[in-house]
Amino acid sequence: MFKKILIANRGEIACRVMKTAKKMGIRTVAVYSEADKDSMHVLMADEAVCIGPAASKESYLVIDKIIDACKATGAEAVHPGYGFLSENEEFSRRLEDNGVIFIGPKHYSVAAMGDKIASKKLAQEARVNTIPGYNAEIVDSAQAVEIAKGIGYPVMIKASAGGGGKGLRVAFNDKEAFEGFEACRNEARNSFGDDRVFIEKFVEGPHHIEIQVIADSFGNTVYLLERECSIQRRHQKVLEEAPSPFIDDSIRKAMGEQAVALAKAVNYQSAGTVEFVVGSDKSFYFLEMNTRLQVEHPVTEMITGVDLVELMIRVAAGETLPFTQDDIKPNGWAIECRINAEDPFRGFLPSVGRLVKYRPPETAEGQVRVDTGVFEGGEISMYYDSMIAKLICHGATRDQAISRMRDALNAFVIRGIDSNIPFQAALMQNPRFLSGVFTTAFIAEEYPSGFVATDVVHDDPGLLAALAAFGRRRYIDRAVQVSGQMPGHQRKVGSEWVVQMEGKDYPVVVTPIPGGYSVTHGADRYDLVSDWKFGELVFRGTCNGTPICLQLERIGLLYRVVHFGKQVKATVMTANAARMLALMPKKLPPDLSKFLLSPMPGLLREVSVAAGQQVSAGEKLAVIEAMKMENVLKAELDCKVKKVVASPGESLSVDQVIIEFE
Repeated sequence: MFKKILIANRGEIACRVMKTAKKMGIRTVAVYSEADKDSMHVLMADEAVCIGPAASKESYLVIDKIIDACKATGAEAVHPGYGFLSENEEFSRRLEDNGVIFIGPKHYSVAAMGDKIASKKLAQEARVNTIPGYNAEIVDSAQAVEIAKGIGYPVMIKASAGGGGKGLRVAFNDKEAFEGFEACRNEARNSFGDDRVFIEKFVEGPHHIEIQVIADSFGNTVYLLERECSIQRRHQKVLEEAPSPFIDDSIRKAMGEQAVALAKAVNYQSAGTVEFVVGSDKSFYFLEMNTRLQVEHPVTEMITGVDLVELMIRVAAGETLPFTQDDIKPNGWAIECRINAEDPFRGFLPSVGRLVKYRPPETAEGQVRVDTGVFEGGEISMYYDSMIAKLICHGATRDQAISRMRDALNAFVIRGIDSNIPFQAALMQNPRFLSGVFTTAFIAEEYPSGFVATDVVHDDPGLLAALAAFGRRRYIDRAVQVSGQMPGHQRKVGSEWVVQMEGKDYPVVVTPIPGGYSVTHGADRYDLVSDWKFGELVFRGTCNGTPICLQLERIGLLYRVVHFGKQVKATVMTANAARMLALMPKKLPPDLSKFLLSPMPGLLREVSVAAGQQVSAGEKLAVIEAMKMENVLKAELDCKVKKVVASPGESLSVDQVIIEFE
């Protein structure tokens, strides 16, 4: 077994690999960029080596620097995690040439599966189901149209070297095929330096199902069941679960055996994932093979009881698999929510900055797991991807796993930046998701206009008002205990209060009960019992005898309540104060319609207009870069530029003025 390994990655996956390595008694080496010098993975490692500036292309993607770090520290092997160099054939080969073991597949397997056209041909030779299509090089748009007509619409036009949704279009007619081919080829050339494009049949009613495989160097290959990955937004996975609620045992077995056949065809060693698209008729077709550990690997670990990282390390060290296919039996259900630094109410724009508060939910063996690479007080950088953590919940049934996920999301505290927790919480309430009947079009169909605040509807707003009243009354009861009060002049606490929340008044009556308060609103009564104290962000207790978990905090004169993704800020006052407040004039918000504001923190890459310029609706105004993504800001109306306030190269904060209009 290895004595020391280097993890050529950062963030949560670097920390995840280190946990297993430490469990195995293996020393770890972290590599880090200048922006990551205080990161969790650096603090967790036994040794750490700085490999360059913040930009990935100058640090985490530089093969020579990783190899130099191995030589300097004596690391015998490298685990690549996912992303960065994890599927880079040259990286695997050069490590091998330098006497360092790559904890992953051999370079020839990476090469065979890295090219989507070549991998599809290999899959056909291995008798793996493949989608009808045209896999040779396509010369121009006219040829693309003829091929599409021959296959039959709809078709998918896809870059051979594509990934992450880039270089991909679906065409339903000749015009869309013609335009889609050119767009895909241009995107592929710009993103991957490879403009080859192929066309295949677009499967209707599709599910994205992937099979986890693990193979050793002695010819033993096993599939570890499947993962359902159909909940995607713009071809990026949002949450995953295992097993799939859609496929049955016979389909599972057939897909698993084909995945094993493909792995053996390329002499695969290590963990890998074979992705399939499954149609509404349960026909399934090979998509691609990911020759690395997947982001969503924990759901497989939760239902099989295996540690995939440990298996990867042991296989790389020359050990055999400790089990056979017959030993793999599913145990319960697991769901993973990706917790990202993005604002779901602003089109999921990246959110960067300081984690003022970061309190993941409590973990419980076999029930709740949190894989993370950040800590309270740390910074979410604009240079890397938006993932903060992965929240994984397991249950004996799918319903129990969902219930535990709801509670865990309720208890996940993040302050200082925005996160997609409200969106994940909304998914956990969505009837269609709960039914298990959905496709890859789920998010586009359920949220056609994007995710907005009105999509997060609490089924009992009276409960939120009652909780705000609970917080206020506990504060008052603490305040009246102050010493030195004059006899006969102590404050008398009344029972009638008004909670003002989202423009509506909720008259409530609050009376003490053992361990808490009984709050009534009209015909509804909420008996709330909890030992919650000020300064605590998570409220745990009971409501009418039923356990409840949510977030409750006092912010100045307001009380913030967060439950099932719904967040409200409530004012709680006496009935008399509410009557007085109703007489006060309303303060109108400022008019910001004449300003272009930055919707996110980021680097202003480009300002496309100048003072005095007339601008048409839809015209590009500026480009902001954040978390490896370029975000183009366009004019919503015809207008004239009065003044350009911000300059290219400037770091912007949220709502900072970029351009002023006349």
